[in-house]
Amino acid sequence: MHGSLSPRVVADAKASSSALSASKTSSWPTSDIGTVILHWTAAVAMFVSLFTGLRLTADNLDSVVAKALSPILPQGEIWTWHFVAGLALFFASTAYALYMIRSGLANRVALKKLQVLTMPAAPKLRWGAVNVALHWALYALVAVLTATGILLYLGHGGIVVTIHVVSAFATLAYTAAHLVGHFGYGGWLQLLRVFRPARLVPSRGMRAKPLLAATAAGVAVAGGVAGADLATRDVLVVKAMSTTPKLDGHFDDAVWSTARPVTVRTQQGVNLGGTGESTVEVRAVRDDKKIYFAFRWQDPTRSLFRLPMIKKADGWHVVGTRAGSADVNDFYEDKFSVIFSESNAFGGGGSTHMGPRPVADRPSSLNERGLHFTADGSTIDMWQWKASRGGMLGLVDDQYIGPIRPATADETAKRARYQGGYWNDPGKTIYSYNFAFQGPGGFQTAVTPRRLPKDWKAIATAMGPLDTANPDGQAGANDKTWMFDTESVPYSPEADAAIPVGTIMPGVLFAGQAEGDRAHIAVGARWENGHWYAEMSRDLVTGSTFDKDFVPGKPLYVWVAVFDHTQTRHTRHVRPVKLELR
Repeated sequence: MHGSLSPRVVADAKASSSALSASKTSSWPTSDIGTVILHWTAAVAMFVSLFTGLRLTADNLDSVVAKALSPILPQGEIWTWHFVAGLALFFASTAYALYMIRSGLANRVALKKLQVLTMPAAPKLRWGAVNVALHWALYALVAVLTATGILLYLGHGGIVVTIHVVSAFATLAYTAAHLVGHFGYGGWLQLLRVFRPARLVPSRGMRAKPLLAATAAGVAVAGGVAGADLATRDVLVVKAMSTTPKLDGHFDDAVWSTARPVTVRTQQGVNLGGTGESTVEVRAVRDDKKIYFAFRWQDPTRSLFRLPMIKKADGWHVVGTRAGSADVNDFYEDKFSVIFSESNAFGGGGSTHMGPRPVADRPSSLNERGLHFTADGSTIDMWQWKASRGGMLGLVDDQYIGPIRPATADETAKRARYQGGYWNDPGKTIYSYNFAFQGPGGFQTAVTPRRLPKDWKAIATAMGPLDTANPDGQAGANDKTWMFDTESVPYSPEADAAIPVGTIMPGVLFAGQAEGDRAHIAVGARWENGHWYAEMSRDLVTGSTFDKDFVPGKPLYVWVAVFDHTQTRHTRHVRPVKLELR
């Protein structure tokens, strides 16, 4: 009907006007208890989910708006808060929808009220229609956030990340519009009515116990979602075998054909062909002494250069950006990590604490992205394969994440890298660096190398060409981007003078043998056709307090991460895999 309102809309308008007139008799209008409870449950869950999500977004390298909001965002173990808040929002939305229906309040948000916006009408009626539109817009946002959040949890990235982030920012705009809409409808008193519950249920059109029924339904639905997640998580079964694989990265041993693989989607890293995503395939077998893993992951380039050095007219320069902040994303080696924990808590067993300073009485990390540590005194076993620091020579760095450590004077002053509770197992590794550490803002000028090649031509040839404009183009089959002590001499001005400008040499030095707990893990690795292949092995029981024992009947939870020539910005794996020995 053009130019006039339908009888039902007129009746609703009269009812609304009557309610407004009645509210004038009180200095502070009220709302029903069910609406107040579910409104504030949803509001708190929304804001916790939003602000923890913005903290996660602020960690992204290309983040702008979220990074600008960083000073007001929460810090610490964000992942658990984010997922629990999302589940609470799902509960509140489900319960509120049912409550509106059962309590006879659905007419509050009837879509027919939007007709007012197309016709001449009183301002209050128009504001009422605006609030109805905003209500449905919020439901659409919650639906999109829920769907994309589930997909992210399952490992999907790409456009899913973009939609999720844009929807999160839209909720900020919605919040402002929501407040303006209610203020326009009834001023400050309309805004304050959600602080004054006055009746258990609406006075008309109600069914039996609408709040109780709605709450029960919300709990059942949210609990069903959580239960379905726990029931459908992947399990990596490790069976005992009479034969064991050769650690050469080829996966052609017959034993691997009998091991059921688990596939893990990881995302929100950097590089990786611009996608930031990599799918990881994991297999495992054992004998009576050792466990064997086969990892295969996507990586479009074979990257071995870890902060190489090039000689210029004024001396030797480290090639790579943000080295002083421990946040190199160009000239760095490929890496892969896997952690084992008795806890299945979010954020890698509860070990990920995000923000510039997640612990007030400890220094920040150099890159101010956060710290890894456990808050319950437990230890998480970490294996980290590093392509240029022993990874191509059969070594995996055995490390751990434990309780947060006190900081040294150098770490407090950022003359050394503070890592919270993430550290190396006791023992010795073979690698060191060919230059002294410089903190944030460092490495902008020439540095003095610790060692120089005996034969600079041979070293440069073994490294292969270095295209300083293209960090992705490191795919030579025989590149050797490290230098043994037998191939080098201590730095001296005289030896340096004999090396011409334009020469390149490694930033990584090798000497001695790996020893102790840090040398527990062996590996064979290779790169081919856009994938890395790595076969790793370790004793089932090492006797080290920094390692997790692999024993039947004692499940562990596993997370993996892919680093494509990046120092710290690895892909994210949220949903753990359960490891069971049989």
